Amino acid sequence: MLKRTHTCGYLTAANKAENVCLMGWVNNWRDHGGLIFIDLRDRYGITQVVFNPEIDKKVHGLSKRLRNEFVIAVEGKVSIRPAGTKNKNLRTGEIEILANHFEILNPAITTPFEIDSTNQINEELRLKYRFLDLRRRKLQSNLILRSQVYKHTRDYLNNLDFIEIETPILMKSTPEGARDFLVPSRIYHGRFYALPQSPQIYKQILMISGFDRYYQIVKCFRDEDQRKDRQAEFTQIDIEMSFVDEDDVITMAENLIKTIYAKIKHTKFTNPFPRISFQEAMTRYGSDKPDTRFGLLIKDVTKVFSNSDFRVFQEVVKNKGIIAGITVQDQGYFTRKMIDNLIEFAKSQGASGLLWFRVRDGKLEGPVTKFLHEREKNNLYELLSLDDSNISFVMAGLRVDTLPILGEIRLKLGTNLNLIDLKKDDFLWITDFPMLEYDQDEERYVARHHPFTAPRLEDMKKIESHPEEIRARAYDLVINGYEIAGGSIRIHNRELQKRIFSMLNISDAEADEKFGYLLNSLDYGAPPHGGIAFGLDRLVMLLAGASSIRDVIAFPKTSSGLSLMDGAPTEVDTKQLSELGLSILKKND
Repeated sequence: MLKRTHTCGYLTAANKAENVCLMGWVNNWRDHGGLIFIDLRDRYGITQVVFNPEIDKKVHGLSKRLRNEFVIAVEGKVSIRPAGTKNKNLRTGEIEILANHFEILNPAITTPFEIDSTNQINEELRLKYRFLDLRRRKLQSNLILRSQVYKHTRDYLNNLDFIEIETPILMKSTPEGARDFLVPSRIYHGRFYALPQSPQIYKQILMISGFDRYYQIVKCFRDEDQRKDRQAEFTQIDIEMSFVDEDDVITMAENLIKTIYAKIKHTKFTNPFPRISFQEAMTRYGSDKPDTRFGLLIKDVTKVFSNSDFRVFQEVVKNKGIIAGITVQDQGYFTRKMIDNLIEFAKSQGASGLLWFRVRDGKLEGPVTKFLHEREKNNLYELLSLDDSNISFVMAGLRVDTLPILGEIRLKLGTNLNLIDLKKDDFLWITDFPMLEYDQDEERYVARHHPFTAPRLEDMKKIESHPEEIRARAYDLVINGYEIAGGSIRIHNRELQKRIFSMLNISDAEADEKFGYLLNSLDYGAPPHGGIAFGLDRLVMLLAGASSIRDVIAFPKTSSGLSLMDGAPTEVDTKQLSELGLSILKKND
């Protein structure tokens, strides 16, 4: 039986004349006038193998049986390729193996798509045959990169005396956030575990237990709709620290990102990442995770219309709303059809409409210019930087509705006009988030991050009059328009924690039922603490230059939550359900 001596990405001219044995997959097979060539592939690279009848006629003849994706072992001598045939794109491109023996370890049927194809392959087909998809060089590179992120993360945190501690996967359900995945208990019928949305409470308890620097790379689960940058099952780099403030956590997390980018992308950083408040991010970009690789900042022009005769603007100003717009270079690019398409896009995001203004022959054009005074028009020229070369898109309404829609319009314009520098990485901290946000469906305030986030104590005087103005000691790291990490300083005092629960309309009884073990632990000397969690899947997606996190996860689900390769989720037999004390109701039951 043959035994592998080298991998397919190892051999170079320094190995000339060595007898070697390689094992791998036939990447392709070529007959060149009597000489048969194959490229042999494993995860380390590709090596060219030559079957020459002058070396061994029998081996040459048998090699005609080979086809793509056969798994083989081949023995031979390392030879320098003839002049003019070297492949500079391969590490092994100077050499080839002159085969004198081979074994077919396993044949393969024709694959549903070419493994080394550069053509676009239907994603559903790729996910159905994920075991083949993962043979492709790009996906293997992505997963190798992911492994490197694990290593560099552990090296960095271990050097700072962090301790890696595992927390439970089966835990108590705490439905104060996204929907839990529930796991029925076989032993205790009618009772359920939950899969963790994050290890939040456990890592706080670890701080109370005296483990002042904790981390783990952990699976988390949220039963919510999926998209290209979100899966129901995802991975976090979870970190918590005692005796710290915001700056301590932010500096530690920022240096981790700088280390990872330096190791993987060889990016050098000389300055701290910029920080802006939540309010500034929303006012300038219409988003709390803005893509800052391009401009198109939102301009507030509300003051222009403080005494406007135009009824729509009158109502907005009266209701303390906002009138704001984005100015973009036109140069004849925007046809009326394109403007109409942008208006329809705004409506799809929830807008009632979208106004536009541009200058032609020194006059302001737009659907509502006839309602505006000359003073208002002149001020628009200045505040929106309007001239003959650009066009402005304007919305009016409540800030909470208008700014996010303008943010989506800004992103669409940036993408459509190719304004985003895709080779650039921009990093930004968002701070001073609102502590609360009002949930119209539940008719109560809910925590914007989670109910264990500490408020700014100087804002607590607003608890009765303006609870929506209380700022959290929270912070998010944004890279290229993606929220990559989020964290906060935590509440470490039982009375303050109960007060926050009360603001969230969580009664003492409900708090004890859901979070009693945390509340009890706060009575036994809890240190000030805070932390952060990185979305590892999104981080690797950005590092790999992928367009979806499905390309950096070994076995992802589709956007509808299906695993096409193994068929999950599946039905289970009645015996299993009976053991769990469960039965399935029909939809109309």
